[in-house]
Amino acid sequence: MIYGYCRISTHKQNIERQIRNILSHHPTATIVKETYTGTKFQGRKELDSLLRKVKANDTIIFDSVSRMSRDADEGFELYERLFHERINLVFLKEPHINTETYKKAMTNQISLTGEKVDFILEGINRYLMELAKEQIRIAFDQAEKEVMDLRQRTKEGMETARLSGKQIGRKAGTTYSTKKSETAKQMILKKSKDFGGTYTDKDLIKVIGTARNSYYKYKKELLEQHR
Repeated sequence: MIYGYCRISTHKQNIERQIRNILSHHPTATIVKETYTGTKFQGRKELDSLLRKVKANDTIIFDSVSRMSRDADEGFELYERLFHERINLVFLKEPHINTETYKKAMTNQISLTGEKVDFILEGINRYLMELAKEQIRIAFDQAEKEVMDLRQRTKEGMETARLSGKQIGRKAGTTYSTKKSETAKQMILKKSKDFGGTYTDKDLIKVIGTARNSYYKYKKELLEQHR
């Protein structure tokens, strides 16, 4: 069976775009629609029902990785579980992390020779698998960052509306945090090895998409706050 999972987060969004995208690539897909607002895949009734229904060799198509999960850790956990259950996952906007791509990374590994050089080849194989896993995790992390960006924009918009007509400029002595800096700091606190996460500075800069100097500035501020 081929399923197309579509989800919208608010009543203002239109789910038809996701449906059209999925059916244009997979016309025979059975569409499953979700209009529940939430951030955890456990709380999505239609997705939970679909996950209980799918069997080995079935396929679930998502318009993007953010439709599967907007939390990076939970999304990666779900991805790996479904992969080992032999459920095919397709992401139209991130085809590089489709399970078919992951399978090729596993099956196209360098063949061992039975010689001493196998120690080197085994190391290369492990590296290729870790690289594939890292690409999947980064995709979910970037999706989570987009959600955090949206929340921050909404927060700033509400604050702007509240202050509109009441005050021009900032009061003396007040500080101002931009959407970009707040999102970056939240990601650093959650993902950086210096705060109990798993990401190196180099990889986290890639996920956040910020300048190197800005990244280290934000990190320094956080380290000072958490002394």
